Amino acid sequence: MEHVPPPAEELALLDRELARLDARRSHLLVRRAWLLSVLTPPAASPVPPAAPYAAPLGPSPQGPFAAPAARTGTGGAQNVLLTLGGLLLAVAAIAFTLVSWGHMGIAGRSAVLGVVTLAALAGPAALLRRGLSATAESLGALACLLMVLDAYALHRVAMPQAGAAGFAAASSAVLAAAWGGYGLWLGRLRLPLPLAVVTAQLPLVLWAWSAGAGASGFGWALLGTAALDCALAVRGRSTPVRVTACAGAWTTGLLGLLVALTQSLAARSVPDAVEPAALLLAGAAIALTGAWRAPGALAVAGGVSAGLCAVAAVGGVLCAEMDRGWSVPVYLLCGAALLGAVRAPLPRPVGRGLGWAATGVGAAAVLAAAPLAVLSLLGPVSQLARVWSGAPEDGARGALGVTGSAWSATAAAPVTLLTAAALLGAAYRWRDRLVRMAGPAFRPGPAGWGAAGAAAPALCWAGLVTLPAVLGFSYPAAVAAQSVLVAGALAVAVGCLRRGTEPAGWTALVCGLAGAVSLGLLSLAEESATYPVFAVLLVALAAVAVLLDGPAKAVHALRVAQAVSACGAVVCATVLARAAGASLEPADYRAAPLLLAVTAVTVLLGARLRDRPVAPAVELAGAVPAVLAVLMAVPDRPFLALVLALCGVLAAGTAVRAERRPAAGYLAVALFVLAAWVRLTASGVTAPEAYTLPVTVPALAVGVLRRRRDPSASSWTAYGAGLATTLVPSLVAAWLDPDWPRPLLLGAAALVITLAGARLRLQALLLIGGTVLALDAVHELAPYVVQVVGALPRWLPPALAGVLLLVVGATYEQRLRDARRLKKSVVRMR
Repeated sequence: MEHVPPPAEELALLDRELARLDARRSHLLVRRAWLLSVLTPPAASPVPPAAPYAAPLGPSPQGPFAAPAARTGTGGAQNVLLTLGGLLLAVAAIAFTLVSWGHMGIAGRSAVLGVVTLAALAGPAALLRRGLSATAESLGALACLLMVLDAYALHRVAMPQAGAAGFAAASSAVLAAAWGGYGLWLGRLRLPLPLAVVTAQLPLVLWAWSAGAGASGFGWALLGTAALDCALAVRGRSTPVRVTACAGAWTTGLLGLLVALTQSLAARSVPDAVEPAALLLAGAAIALTGAWRAPGALAVAGGVSAGLCAVAAVGGVLCAEMDRGWSVPVYLLCGAALLGAVRAPLPRPVGRGLGWAATGVGAAAVLAAAPLAVLSLLGPVSQLARVWSGAPEDGARGALGVTGSAWSATAAAPVTLLTAAALLGAAYRWRDRLVRMAGPAFRPGPAGWGAAGAAAPALCWAGLVTLPAVLGFSYPAAVAAQSVLVAGALAVAVGCLRRGTEPAGWTALVCGLAGAVSLGLLSLAEESATYPVFAVLLVALAAVAVLLDGPAKAVHALRVAQAVSACGAVVCATVLARAAGASLEPADYRAAPLLLAVTAVTVLLGARLRDRPVAPAVELAGAVPAVLAVLMAVPDRPFLALVLALCGVLAAGTAVRAERRPAAGYLAVALFVLAAWVRLTASGVTAPEAYTLPVTVPALAVGVLRRRRDPSASSWTAYGAGLATTLVPSLVAAWLDPDWPRPLLLGAAALVITLAGARLRLQALLLIGGTVLALDAVHELAPYVVQVVGALPRWLPPALAGVLLLVVGATYEQRLRDARRLKKSVVRMR
């Protein structure tokens, strides 16, 4: 028979066997890794044959097949040693030149430096033939340093009368040529050629310094150096040379162009602007030549640089004798003309760079003119501090809060904005023809064309907004002009949105709404301007809301635009009502019913629109004047009661509609009850029960009848208003009453109501009665609690609070379950 062990014993056997197999597998993997390291030597240097494997004599924590310890590589140590040796020799050579040079004769000096330099220059050739490239690199670097010391020694001994700058220019040119030839002779050395390129950056600049050249001379020297670097970057064979030359070209070229641009902007006559323009055109030619054969990103950058240089050169000459304020439109037109160069037979990245340059010039011109548009839009905010104080003395400029001669320098801003708008609009309108003319170098995507179509009307509107202040319009003329502009923007928005031209339509709508806000603030300066302006805005915004109306399944964005326009119309009506109240009544609170007239109109509109998506927005906007009316009536409590009652009437009228009944019905009840309370307090009533009980008893009777006919009706609907009508005013009176009968009677009544709610499972009775009972008890017990707390030691209340927290924390889960159970019980009540 075959013996089968028990399951527990068999499981233990299997675990031990699996552990043994895992240990064996790990040993084999370690052995395999070591064998692979032996059979695959590093590529840098040959590896000697591996010795036969011998197991270690003693146990090892890594097992008998552990790999040998890693050997330290020799390449890093060799480089460290060679670098340190070269540095020490360099320090010795410098010390010899500076310290020991003067103790030797001219022959000794020449012999020593010549022999050492020639030996250092010849050494790398022999070392390279023997394969010692690292040693050759170190010796080559030392030779280059010795050549610099030779030049210094030559200047100190043989040519002391030569100027330092001129000798440095000549020696740097000689050294650059010598190092370049040396690097070409020993092609395997990596240092001499990049070092020659770096040294080649100095001769022309040092020569200009030695010659006492002006800014233009330094500019030509920098651009000449950049041209040399560009040639090396294009024609160079090794990557280090090309990278070094490219970095030098960008550095010296940008410095030279910065000098030329500074001179061009400072020129005040055409002859003074010609030489900087020539510098800029030369820089453009260098950038264009380098970008012609450069890879993608560099070619685009070169095209951008060339385009900007050309615009700056031409614009600088044209603007030399003009007012600086008018130079921005000139540069903008030059940037637009630059797009004509995109048609030239240029590589595609270069053409794209020219297009980006033209776009950048246009963006810079718009940014230069934008502050005036922002001022024209936000300046009327200052009228909030002087509402109806009269028309500003300085017309449109005074309405913006800025007067004086500062406006003389802003005359070109509207021209700039309108020109940019015209160019963008033309490009968007004839975009297909423009793409065919420009070829593959200029192909903006849908997002780019959409941005152009949206920006064109915005720039046009911004330019027109600035005209009244720039031209010095009077206040009435400025108000009329801004009114026409707002109406035109809204008309364009409606036309574009109805035709489906969304980019321009949305931009025009935003501009029209922003202009409406600015115009409304502007009209607050004078009473006679406020009424016609807000009437026009009311009609215009209401027309937009009506014209954008459509099927219920229309585009969501159009529904949002319609809702915003409708809410804006309600705001304009609210301002008109408030202004009428201010004109008719000196007391602000008596104008509150006029604001409620706006709310009444929105209630009627909501009932008329009903299923339209814009209806909720209109009704919510109509609630704002009602809230303002209540706030205005707060100083006079009888009038406040009247306003609250009128608001209750409007809410009750809204509750007639089935879809608004839940929210509006409760709101109407709350407003009526609150109006009654306010009226009672305003009349100095000290016993509110005499007025509230006659209302509560029939209200409760009606609630009982309602519950009998409809058992599913909520207790809040049946009894909530009736109970609150008496209990809440009585509670307020009890808190203000120092005697005991009223609190006692109120507490007894609240206790009965609470017990009835618990017995009958009626939520309204339980919650209202319990809340009133708790607050009444707090009022009655508060003095005794204060006395007890004052008599206790000060450490006892915190200790009791801590114990309470500990108990609650220890039984937190149970308390949470109890709270949830209580919540479910209350929710199940009617």
